[in-house]
Amino acid sequence: MTINWEVIIWTCITLAVLMSVIGLILYAISAKNVRSKRKELGEVHTELKVGSRIMFAGGVYGKVVSIDDEDTLRVEVAPKVIITISRYAVQSLLK
Repeated sequence: MTINWEVIIWTCITLAVLMSVIGLILYAISAKNVRSKRKELGEVHTELKVGSRIMFAGGVYGKVVSIDDEDTLRVEVAPKVIITISRYAVQSLLK
């Protein structure tokens, strides 16, 4: 019994092409999800204003007390407990 190398090579090529196509599909889906999440977070960061109720990326809730500059916020997380955070730590605005 001899090994048919031609069949083995063509099988490997076929599998490589199929795996490449599947990889490209997964990459396209992932890129679409990243773009939509980036757009959503961009809207959150531009809609921040004093009095907004927010949730940090770590799951902590608070209310914006002041916007110090372009990148930092002062947030009240409990009565009379105010912390300074990065604007980019805000995950979502609460209604």
